Amino acid sequence: QVQLVESGGGLVQAGGSLRLSCAASGSISSINTMAWYRQAPGKQRELVASITSTGYTNYVDSVKGRFTISRDNAKNTASLQMNSLKPEDTAVYYCNLVRVSPRNMYWGQGTQVTVSS
Repeated sequence: QVQLVESGGGLVQAGGSLRLSCAASGSISSINTMAWYRQAPGKQRELVASITSTGYTNYVDSVKGRFTISRDNAKNTASLQMNSLKPEDTAVYYCNLVRVSPRNMYWGQGTQVTVSS
């Protein structure tokens, strides 16, 4: 089993910054992908950014140039630095881990990010 604990959400004005962190524990394979998803009220959950254990990153177009995902493999943590935040970034942000072997997917409990205009 794998546990994911997020932190760092909150309320910020448009143009501001927040940093989300995710700490993973449990049966974590060294080969995995960590990601951040978000879900706004009335909308489907969407992938925001992902990073493989080798450091390959992927971003949804709407956050490119503003958000940066990173990870520390030694500490089993992943972070999402969010700059130039916009009201449309308001959502519950979820940490996600996909373990390659044995294959499974895990979710954190979510952290609220609210951007006021």
